[in-house]
Amino acid sequence: MNQTGQAHQFVVQRLLAQLQASKHRLKVADSTGTKLTGEQLLIRTLALRRYLMREVIGQDEENVGIFLPPSAPAVATNLAVTLCGRVAVNLNYTVTSAVLRECSEVAGLKHVLTSRRFVEKVNLDPGCPLVFLEDIKDKISLTDKIWAAVNAKLRSAAGLMRATGMTRKCSSDPVTIIFTSGSTGVPKGVVLSFENIDSNVRGIDARVRLNADDMVLGVLPFFHSFGYSITLWGAMTLPSAAAYHFSPLDARQIGKLAQDFGATVLLATPTFLRTYIRRVEREQFSKLDVVVLGAEKMPLALAEDFEKQFGVRPVEGYGTTELSPLVSVNVPPSRANARDNIGWREGTVGQTIERVEARVVALDDETPLPTGESGLLEIRGPNVMLGYYKRPDLTAQAMHDQWYRTGDVARIDEQGFIEITGRLSRFSKIGGEMVPHIQIEETMAAILGAQEDGSMSVAITSVPDEKKGERLVVLHRPLGIEKRELLAKMSLAGLPNLYLPGEDSFLEVEAIPALGSGKLDLKAIKDLANARFGPKVAG
Repeated sequence: MNQTGQAHQFVVQRLLAQLQASKHRLKVADSTGTKLTGEQLLIRTLALRRYLMREVIGQDEENVGIFLPPSAPAVATNLAVTLCGRVAVNLNYTVTSAVLRECSEVAGLKHVLTSRRFVEKVNLDPGCPLVFLEDIKDKISLTDKIWAAVNAKLRSAAGLMRATGMTRKCSSDPVTIIFTSGSTGVPKGVVLSFENIDSNVRGIDARVRLNADDMVLGVLPFFHSFGYSITLWGAMTLPSAAAYHFSPLDARQIGKLAQDFGATVLLATPTFLRTYIRRVEREQFSKLDVVVLGAEKMPLALAEDFEKQFGVRPVEGYGTTELSPLVSVNVPPSRANARDNIGWREGTVGQTIERVEARVVALDDETPLPTGESGLLEIRGPNVMLGYYKRPDLTAQAMHDQWYRTGDVARIDEQGFIEITGRLSRFSKIGGEMVPHIQIEETMAAILGAQEDGSMSVAITSVPDEKKGERLVVLHRPLGIEKRELLAKMSLAGLPNLYLPGEDSFLEVEAIPALGSGKLDLKAIKDLANARFGPKVAG
């Protein structure tokens, strides 16, 4: 076996071994009441794999669609597709049918594995033949079940690798295609390899140290790389168990799930955390020991509010879909080890995980910058994607000399802690100066205070301006104070005049547009701003 094969064999064989080691322990649960031990999950996965190989997946079918919310069946389906030697494509059920069909076409999907009940609920059409798990359940034969049980109980993990043909795979082979959120435009298919997943599993193991006493709250969708790599592969490959729920915004049900299964680890986004602070009872999160946030910058006020409510202070991590997604993470205080040269520094997204390198370069010519200076963040390592699916042109734009251009602006201190200071797409060039949207949003949000429902109160974007190049626009919920008073307080908070939007550049909206991942929907925000304040086209 070549070196790459060994790396791949480690992550898949380790997963199989972990399911066998957890044969009498709860490994997977969900809010429908399903509870499976490691052995039960393995048997279901192997039986489903056998049926799919015989009845559904064609010889020339490389990619298989999956259209399911986070749940025990979704875990088994993803693992079964992987053990079929196929690439899993989890489709986003928070977009429109038109976007779904586009993703299915790009990925060349011939089948989508789903649930009839789920399709009826979301009322979306992925645009290709659907295979319903409810129907499969009745078609899996007794022979399939016996074969799965015998192999799960009597074969070693290495033997299962041979029995499923996984020994023919290597670490550089693709395991999934994750479509980007489309926050700035049309989704792109990010191809992730087994080595990419292995990098993330190792990273979360070293920093969060998931153990057999941990119960991960799996609320992130598997079409999101954070959910796929960490709450699916990470939770299943490491000794922990996981309890899943279909919607990260269903705070009351998530609180109940956490209480029922004694959840100790929560991986989420700041947007989701805001709803939990208001709708989850303190005792429901009483066992929480680790909270790691990603996808958006964590306001310190949010961390303080969550700690006050539940007694756990969240830490930040950083990643992007193209990086599998994990790049760096702060070590949660309860998991810190004084012997390690890694730790926690609030206001940063932590230090890079093992074998991952980070650097900052000049925004204009990509010259590497000294420690402490702010510039474009670039990443190199085993977490970097294989590329955008069938788009070598876009891949070439994002990569150079094995470095991935993140599009984020950051600085790195002497200890290697990364501080994200903005995003290139979230700056406006006004009068020749780069003006950061995020800093303006944070200042405004601090003045206005939190919304009662926990949602975001403001978002900053820009439209073209003939005189200054660009003009700032504020999308906001009801302000509660006069615009002039708000701008005066922003100035007192230290924002330069150039960072202050005009009183005529405010647009009140019912809700700030957001994606299913919890991120701001930058494209929808920009469209609203342009419709109201953008240049009018004659004709």
